[in-house]
Amino acid sequence: MRIAKTLLSLALVANAAVASSWFSNAAYNKWHQTELERWLSDHDVPYPTPADRKDLEKLVQKNWDTNVVEPYRGWDTAKLTSYLKQKGVETQESAGETRDSLITRVKGSWYESEDTAQNAWGSVKDWMLDTWTDSQLKAFCDHHNIPVPQPRKRDTLLQKVRENYDAIAQKTGEAAAYPGNWLYESWSESDLKEWLDTHGFPAPQPTTRDKLIASVRRNSRLAYLRMQEQTESSKKSAQQAYAALTDKLIDTWGESQLKEFCDKNSISVPQGTKLNQLRALVRKHRAEVMGDTVAGTAASAFGAATSNIGSAASKATDTASQAAQDAFDKAVNTWSDSRLKAYLDARGVPVPQGTKTNELRALVRKHSHKAASGWTAWTWDDMSAENLRGYLASSGNAAAKKASDKTGATRDELVAAAQAAYASASSAGGGSYASATSFLAKATDTAKANMFDTWSESDLKAYLDSYGVPVPQGSTFNELCALARRQRTYFRYGTTTPAETLFAKVRENVLGGWDWVASQLRVGSDAAKAKADEAGEAAAKAKAKAEKKTHKEL
Repeated sequence: MRIAKTLLSLALVANAAVASSWFSNAAYNKWHQTELERWLSDHDVPYPTPADRKDLEKLVQKNWDTNVVEPYRGWDTAKLTSYLKQKGVETQESAGETRDSLITRVKGSWYESEDTAQNAWGSVKDWMLDTWTDSQLKAFCDHHNIPVPQPRKRDTLLQKVRENYDAIAQKTGEAAAYPGNWLYESWSESDLKEWLDTHGFPAPQPTTRDKLIASVRRNSRLAYLRMQEQTESSKKSAQQAYAALTDKLIDTWGESQLKEFCDKNSISVPQGTKLNQLRALVRKHRAEVMGDTVAGTAASAFGAATSNIGSAASKATDTASQAAQDAFDKAVNTWSDSRLKAYLDARGVPVPQGTKTNELRALVRKHSHKAASGWTAWTWDDMSAENLRGYLASSGNAAAKKASDKTGATRDELVAAAQAAYASASSAGGGSYASATSFLAKATDTAKANMFDTWSESDLKAYLDSYGVPVPQGSTFNELCALARRQRTYFRYGTTTPAETLFAKVRENVLGGWDWVASQLRVGSDAAKAKADEAGEAAAKAKAKAEKKTHKEL
């Protein structure tokens, strides 16, 4: 019995030692008090002021796992299911699953382990900067007078920023472990909003520059993990395709096929290159993609001379962002003048009297990454009739209540009444305005994916008409809802696209040559087979001829 007690005591001491060791080694254990406060603020965790550093550290520890190690614990069922589908996990029965069981499944396929997540925050400069574009890295270097040799390649930019990171923080009197706003001094508010758009995170509304920076900082790890996974997945797919690109197969390709391959995969071909030299170029490119070079690097199929994941992902996200921007521009070209003015009004952009349609569109495109300034009269524009009546009835405004009680009131009439009531509350301030913004927050939070599902077809068509969007003949209700959601997304968020859509584009573009390679492999295989058949037929004929000759001699 005494031995058992002794062993139990030793076990408890060991567990306490491990727990103490882990806590003392946690990244935030070395953070400055301002960094602890910054992290808590970024993650909307209230903390007392003034506060003792130890109390702040305990608060961070208490909220660390749910925000850093297992951030998905705060997700709703739809987001959990979406993640599992994105990861290729079977979700046919997920509709009947509990939220807890979905969380368990997400945990099993999460991007990184607990240890990796803990260690990552020991040096944020090693990964956070990988989510920046080349132009943002260049702007940082220019802003802090960091010399970068020409040509300014991404690897060199990253190296220079990382080398100077701590010195710049120290020079400005700022902490570097959980960086403050100093890291984003060279970014405009549009840059911050664009980063969120690119990586699929909605900008906070209402917003300020500080809130935009907090959102970028808070979501940087998840953005990096997504980029890393998609790039690695794309690289693996490309390598699988190139693995079948054998020397024998390359030898069956003619000059036109070899040149087309080089063109599709951004391989520079000097003027006057001969057939054998072309084959050597293709073999070299294959070796780079397969990581089979002397240096053992896996260069991008775009031809970039770098093995850094951020380089390939940056190129891909740039391409995806441009596609999103193009789609937004195309949508804006159909919008009516009133809708264009509303977009600008919601962002506090002044519109001179007499501004022409083309000028309005140019202004909207210019401010495509400008976050909406907060709740405005236009926020009521996409509310359901039920929500509109709910607000009008609870607003305390006599005219609004009368409008909500009106039998047969159209949705347009309800919108107009809500906008008028909101404008009145906004001017008056106080309790009526707080009530209106509270109602908006709850209504927009519950709408989410089922937005427009309760609308009538006539209301949907009228809504699309306000954008100037023609409704295709014979459109189904679901198609109308999809069209309405798209316009609402553009109006509310500018170029924001759902994360799944963006990363599908990344997957298509990171190592975009493999589809063409696969098709050429089939062509090459056919050519090789044809040559083998020809050789087989020739051999058969020669054999038959020899046998015939022998038979005659006998």
